[in-house]
Amino acid sequence: MPRYYFHIRKDGDLEEDREGAVFASLDDACEEALQAARELLAEKVLPNDVIDGQQFEISDEDGYLLQTVPFRSALRLE
Repeated sequence: MPRYYFHIRKDGDLEEDREGAVFASLDDACEEALQAARELLAEKVLPNDVIDGQQFEISDEDGYLLQTVPFRSALRLE
C-alpha cells in the first residue's frame, strides 16, 4: 500500500510530515486529512485562534503533490 505525507501549509510556510502514513487509496488519505483537520480546528476554537487559510498538502513518496485539503473544508457551515 502507498505511503502518503500530510504537510501543513499555513501563511505560506510548509510544515513537512517526515513520517507519512499508509493508506489503501488517495481517497482514504483525504478522509484522514479531513478528520485530522477537524481535530486541529477543535483545538483552535477555544483559545480563539485564527483558523482560516491552513491546508493539508498530501504528497506521495516521490514528493509529488496529489491533493490539497483546506482545513475549512472540514467544517459544516450553512
